[in-house]
This record gives sequence, C-alpha cells and structure tokens, in this order.
Amino acid sequence: MGMCLPCHGGSGNDLSPTPDRETRRRQLAETAEQRQKETTSRGVKNPQAVERNKKNQEMEKQEMRPSPPGGGGGLKVG
Repeated sequence: MGMCLPCHGGSGNDLSPTPDRETRRRQLAETAEQRQKETTSRGVKNPQAVERNKKNQEMEKQEMRPSPPGGGGGLKVG
C-alpha cells in the first residue's frame, strides 16, 4: 500500500483541496437535479409530451370536481 497522507510520509500534495461548503452544496444540488431528470425521462422518447399530458390530466381532474355550494366562482353584482 502506498503512503498518501502527510503524517505517513506522503508528500501531502497528492490530496486535492476540498471545495468550500457553498461550492460543494451547489455541486451536490446540480448532481441531484441531473439525476432526477434522468430518472424521470428514463424510457421516455418525448419528455415534453409527457409533461403536457400530465398537465392536461390535472386540468381535467380539476374541471370534473363539483363546484362548492353557494357558487363561489361567479361574478358578483353589487
């Protein structure tokens, strides 16, 4: 086994400096976003079409819901 730490006789220059917390946090966030995009688009040829269909289905569900009693969505004449 090679010596890689300065306390064990290594040069110490072999270690890469660790980025500050903000840089590391940003890198982790970017990686997580990329991983999530890859997961959601796995097996999908056209992800934009899937998103459109999803939004259309949500809108249809909202339209199918019965309106609350009292007709709270109409115009009010004073």
